[in-house]
Amino acid sequence: MDDKMRVTKEGIRLYDPADFAGMHAAGKLAAEILDRVAPMIAPGVTTAELDAAIEAMVDEAGAVSATIGYKGYKHASCISLNHVVCHGIPGSKTPKMKNDKTGRKHDELVEGDILNIDVTVIVDGWYGDTSRMYKVGKIKSFADRLIQVTHDALMEGIAAVKPGNTFGDIGHAIQKYAEAQRMSVVRDFCGHGLGRVFHSPPNVLHYGRPGTGAVLEEGMFFTIEPMINLGRPETKILSDDWTAITRDKSLSAQFEHSVGVTADGCEIFTLSPAGKFHPTWG
Repeated sequence: MDDKMRVTKEGIRLYDPADFAGMHAAGKLAAEILDRVAPMIAPGVTTAELDAAIEAMVDEAGAVSATIGYKGYKHASCISLNHVVCHGIPGSKTPKMKNDKTGRKHDELVEGDILNIDVTVIVDGWYGDTSRMYKVGKIKSFADRLIQVTHDALMEGIAAVKPGNTFGDIGHAIQKYAEAQRMSVVRDFCGHGLGRVFHSPPNVLHYGRPGTGAVLEEGMFFTIEPMINLGRPETKILSDDWTAITRDKSLSAQFEHSVGVTADGCEIFTLSPAGKFHPTWG
């Protein structure tokens, strides 16, 4: 361990002000890649094609994909459709959804789909991690509302990020907002610390009680990435050991930003340069 590294009693690294520039560079590239993917989202496009385009963009930028080779994973993105909560594998057969009448047999997008694309890149040793929702053509009104609530829940969580607050305050803000909209918060997955490493303390829960958990301090870097379901919060992992789906086959959505705690609030590292973070923007 670097002798100069500052770590809290909970094992959370505190980065220096100069480190914010590295995180902004990595976060900007990850967000730019997701901006560039947006025009490709259309019926008939496959998730394998989207992932191949993302890998090419990472290579073109001279960066490294953090996910290729991570615990045996082989792709530059996770692409999660409809009731897939997270870690959907590009190119794999799309899991059957409740009341799915599309006749889908492979990984082609079809009209009415919603999907999350999650990308993590490494730029000069810094990790940029972000995900956002996309929609394929015209989608159902309840799917549109799920996307909006999930986005707004993320922003409620980010609004709670400032020194002196706790990680429980972040989770509580997200949970309170989502449940007030009669939706549920997935509890089986959480955000995480990052910076010079992909995953590190803390675990950032998207539910909780105010005033609980570690106290936020200037220099903490972490992701906030709530997964919100239209139905119940329970999930299950498929036989590929990656893909997580809702147990009740209800729709799920997710948005993710990487943030850093500042002296009086936070900075978002993964803002969309083109203003396309939400599928109705840009």
